[in-house]
Amino acid sequence: MPELPEVEVVKRSLVNKTQNLIVKAVKINDGRLRYKIDRNKVKKIIGLKLKKISRKSKYLLFFFNKDIVMLVHLGMTGKFFFVNSKRTKFKTSFYYDINEVKDKKHDRIIFTLSNNQKLIYNDIRKFGFIKFIKKTNVDQNVHLKYLGPEPISTKFNIEYFKNYIIGKERTIKDLLMDQKFISGLGNIYVNEILFFSGVRPTKKIKKIKDFEIQKIVKYSKKIISKAIILGGSSIKDFSSSSGKRGSFQQYFSVYGKKGKNCSKAKCIGKIKKIVIANRASFFCNKCQK
Repeated sequence: MPELPEVEVVKRSLVNKTQNLIVKAVKINDGRLRYKIDRNKVKKIIGLKLKKISRKSKYLLFFFNKDIVMLVHLGMTGKFFFVNSKRTKFKTSFYYDINEVKDKKHDRIIFTLSNNQKLIYNDIRKFGFIKFIKKTNVDQNVHLKYLGPEPISTKFNIEYFKNYIIGKERTIKDLLMDQKFISGLGNIYVNEILFFSGVRPTKKIKKIKDFEIQKIVKYSKKIISKAIILGGSSIKDFSSSSGKRGSFQQYFSVYGKKGKNCSKAKCIGKIKKIVIANRASFFCNKCQK
């Protein structure tokens, strides 16, 4: 699933390619996403200019004139392709590749833009969604209004962390996965953050010490920022269908490393895998306490 860094890179790619273009037509090949596409609302953006694209947590917001906003969540497998006037197809992030044969059958919605350019929403499993809302209602939207601060924001700090966990009985892994506590993190980056923080994912938050909170806050910011930089550095190269240059995935230290030696200097531990709330968790059995 694309997490905050991947979605941020998608946003930056789309700003470079589609901002200020006009929607000329919309073709819905399959509107049965997580929520069924409202065809009447889709028609209302035809002829409108895409004025701005922003991101909140894992959500993309496309702002059109006439105060219409297209809210997009990529779900598990959602992605955008951009096709320029020369019919060159670009991907918009580093977490997937282009495969013309396989991609075509999963192209759910095609937006024809100015100069015969196209924006394609592709989603294999159809867990993503596209909704249309009024600009004045964005802050009160059910998907956005309860989101916690993002890891890279100043609001996510030690004081906020300590106040939030008072009286709560949860594991640290469960807490970091909770979008109401911190928005934008998913399973992959939570595993990495806890590894560098030296905290076992099963640890109860009531047993978390102040220095561990400090480390979790620190590495949340550091790891997410690094992932954005690594992905963003390869935006211009997203026309390639091979390789994932710039992908933070090349730098995973614990996620998917079951049975490997711990990468920390002087640690003799092994990476273990357990399942917490139906999600795979990876940790070092020695240096994560």
